[in-house]
Amino acid sequence: MLLVLDVGNTNTTLGVYDGARLTHSWRLTSERQRTVDEYGIMCRTLLQLAKLESSSISSIAISSVVPPLDFTLYKMSEVYFGIQPLFVNASNAGMPILYDDPQEVGADRIVNAVAALERYGGPCIVVDFGTATTFDAISRAGEYLGGIIYPGIQVSADALFQRAARLRNTEIRRPEKLIGTNPTTSIQSGLYYGNIALVDGLLERMVEELGADTRIIATGGLAPLISRGSRLISGVAADITLEGLRIIHDRNAEHM
Repeated sequence: MLLVLDVGNTNTTLGVYDGARLTHSWRLTSERQRTVDEYGIMCRTLLQLAKLESSSISSIAISSVVPPLDFTLYKMSEVYFGIQPLFVNASNAGMPILYDDPQEVGADRIVNAVAALERYGGPCIVVDFGTATTFDAISRAGEYLGGIIYPGIQVSADALFQRAARLRNTEIRRPEKLIGTNPTTSIQSGLYYGNIALVDGLLERMVEELGADTRIIATGGLAPLISRGSRLISGVAADITLEGLRIIHDRNAEHM
């Protein structure tokens, strides 16, 4: 079985694959201060709760955008599973990366692109609603072209509440009407409808460059909420990052 970990700035998602089938997945808070032992115990406990033996894990693939955790996770894989993990990067993804410096593309964006191309074909766009909201473009020929990054919805909301003393922390949700009649609904309207307008506006411009038949997929924690209001996002793929890890692992399996 394959254990996959997607390590983001806010959350870490883990999954177990039996062949091409995702059998279990978990979403945890990313904690940079965790030790090798803490991560090892956490992973083995999750497997135990799923009634899986740690010895059943034969490979580990990791995408990480938190460099301080890379060595910790490498050692965890060695000590607790006896495995040298595969860390995804532009060199082993099996996809042409047309960024100015391919090594600067985040591993999460690479695995999203690989899985989207495999599942939907090109041209396509993946919108990932994470700590940052990212747009990644894949060409008709299967090349990673680049994309767009802007502050994530929760990051924007947190900054607003920190800088505006009279505004209270508010749940991000769709308000009943566009024009808010109190601070809470006014903020919710701005966060919800404002981000939908931004997302669709950027997507319209990207589709002009990629072609009218471009497929647009969303992922990430707030993807279901924002996608429901978008005119252009055609679906939500919650497991696309884990799927990309599996695909890249399988491509590199013979060299491991």
